[in-house]
Amino acid sequence: MTTELDAGLQLRSLIRPDGVLELSLVSIPTPSPGPSEVVVRVEAAPLNPSDLGLLFGGADMTAATLAGSPETPVLTAPVGPAVMRAMAARIGDSLPVGNEGAGVVIAAGDSAPARALVGRTVGLLGGAMYSQYRVIDVSQVLPLPEGTTPAEGASCFVNPLTALGMVETMRLEGYKALVHTAAASNLGQMLQKLCLEEGIALVNVVRRPEQADVLRGIGATHVCDSSAPTFMTDLVDAITATGAMLAFDATGGGTLASQVLTAMEIAASRGAGEYSRYGSATHKQVYIYGGLDRTPTVLNRAYGMAWGIGGWLLTPFLTKLGPEVTQRLRDRVASSITTTFASTYTREVSLREVLQPEHIAVYGRQATGSKYLLNPNK
Repeated sequence: MTTELDAGLQLRSLIRPDGVLELSLVSIPTPSPGPSEVVVRVEAAPLNPSDLGLLFGGADMTAATLAGSPETPVLTAPVGPAVMRAMAARIGDSLPVGNEGAGVVIAAGDSAPARALVGRTVGLLGGAMYSQYRVIDVSQVLPLPEGTTPAEGASCFVNPLTALGMVETMRLEGYKALVHTAAASNLGQMLQKLCLEEGIALVNVVRRPEQADVLRGIGATHVCDSSAPTFMTDLVDAITATGAMLAFDATGGGTLASQVLTAMEIAASRGAGEYSRYGSATHKQVYIYGGLDRTPTVLNRAYGMAWGIGGWLLTPFLTKLGPEVTQRLRDRVASSITTTFASTYTREVSLREVLQPEHIAVYGRQATGSKYLLNPNK
């Protein structure tokens, strides 16, 4: 089933050879869908930290300037020499942005699975979601329950599947409880609700008292505020109570990962029968999955020899799980998209508004409580 399709605006990110980031809106033809493809009118897409990395390309957004017309704005910002070296592979390439989103299927190819989605609200994953229209294979689409709005389904992939992936990792690696940092985020709240449903002990690490209140309000038992003078004592006590020896760290930089490992070692050593110069035999693991803190990761090795630190990314992990398990996780997300995996946003903006410096100053902070939702068809 195909119809005459209009061109649509798409947000593009370009790093020019002269050391300038350029963000602009480009009119893109909407191709007719192939047999197993659908055309989605995108009505909601989150501005996730992973999206902002590609969108801003390491530019100094505090020095951004807006030009062009109200209809076709162009935002530019300087990119420093060190960042230019790191971004060498993308210099001169105009890149679409947006990992995930949701909208309504307005046209479909000839296959039965594609035709069955016409008129349905769906979530979709596959890049270029900061676009008014997206042609995509049905395998990358998640039909949402009847009555679900695009805004409710916009974040149905990255955060929910990350929360589920953390729990799956815990089980696969033989752990029984988790530590999570930056825990008052949308993802952190999802993980807390999921752990309550699954009977999993979770230690939440936050940066401010009000963030701790948010988590306790949804049932969290163990919340440690890193700004409190008793933080390390609180963290050791929480890890002792839960036995959590696996952590997922969203901050990446600074000493937080090292502090978590140290607290794990102290907790593990409390039950040791005798002293060992090599530390406890319990393996302690931290996975860094985000980069909210861009400073170097500092490790103060006060946790013996049985420890590990590494990176964790959702897509490679799902590949490891295989298509059957991944589909099971996706189905669980769809069934609980307005409850366990619900997301909240500070503001909804249009494609043109997302280029306004006053909005970038808010959503660009990547701070809890400042997450924006983009509606390309607003």
